Amino acid sequence: MAFLHDIYHRQEIVRAGRLPAEMVARNDAFEPRMIGMEPPGGVYTHVVGIDLVRTGEDEFHVLEDNVRTPSGVSYMLENRETMLQMFPELFTQNRVKPVSHYPQALRRSLAACAPKGTAGEPVVAVLTPGLYNSAYYEHSFLADKMGVELVEGDDLRVVDGRLAMRTTEGYKSIDVLYRRVDDAFLDPLTFNPESRLGVPGLFDVYRAGRVTLANAPGTGIADDKAIYSYMPEIVRFYTGEAPLLRNVPTWRCSNPQELSHVLAHLDELVVKEVHGSGGYGMLIGPAASRAELAAFRAKLMANPGNYIAQPTLALSTVPVLTRAGLAPRHVDLRPYVLVSPEGVTITPGGLTRVALKAGSLVVNSSQGGGTKDTWVLED
Repeated sequence: MAFLHDIYHRQEIVRAGRLPAEMVARNDAFEPRMIGMEPPGGVYTHVVGIDLVRTGEDEFHVLEDNVRTPSGVSYMLENRETMLQMFPELFTQNRVKPVSHYPQALRRSLAACAPKGTAGEPVVAVLTPGLYNSAYYEHSFLADKMGVELVEGDDLRVVDGRLAMRTTEGYKSIDVLYRRVDDAFLDPLTFNPESRLGVPGLFDVYRAGRVTLANAPGTGIADDKAIYSYMPEIVRFYTGEAPLLRNVPTWRCSNPQELSHVLAHLDELVVKEVHGSGGYGMLIGPAASRAELAAFRAKLMANPGNYIAQPTLALSTVPVLTRAGLAPRHVDLRPYVLVSPEGVTITPGGLTRVALKAGSLVVNSSQGGGTKDTWVLED
């Protein structure tokens, strides 16, 4: 949060020479309209998902930060519910901490971020792109569990300088909008004029401090994969301390020398688009064919600034039941963090994502990955 506040205000980290100015100014995730703005409660990232991997005994790395619209928490809740129904004795025997409170914790955390002057209980709503979005189930699931309205752009309008949703009794003001719509589609008057998913005039209401958007627009610069390579230095700059968890070593293909290394070792590395997500636009060198390597080499040479590269990690494994019996499969872990003016809450569980194909390192559900229940035990 300190990083985002600085980037959209004085940019001290740039002035100090700890982060190149072009990494901000030329970053597609940087939102100039947020410069000088103070989000309600000073919170930019209300919901955070951090992808962690284990590569050896007591060796943990942060693989990615997800601070735009992190998803997957419904799988965490549904996995737990399924396990509780099938194996209730395991939870009493092992004193597993519950995760069922997450939706209400999310609602309280969002409500705590309501704009100043909000009267009574803040009105929270979830904005979804609609039924055909791949994460629509999660949007409707969370809205239902929180006891708030699930809305689409057509349900909303700006009324008397406030964001309001249509009801059977007229329009009702919204104080906090948990938006699961990307920045570019939030407001056709401010961002993409072709968008039919957002609300005309929404950003003006936000800029006036009359609604909270969770997460704030422009937060994507904090999970940009090129910025990720500077994260250890960013942590040191704002805290004066070394990070407790290590980053994965990263080569920035925008640097000619580092690009040369990547091209020379392409069949050994994992290459990612800096704004990519869901496992799309990624190359896993050791698993790629000659044709795939050649095609990706051409992409790198045509637009090197769009990519970073990392070593292929030996991710830890867990047992998975296959048709042939139990077999190891690679996993990562995404804990969920809630942030409000009242503090930071780490959910005692998380989304363990598993690569279902033997030998695969791709755990993303969009690429055929699965999930597992994740236990945190009582002390």
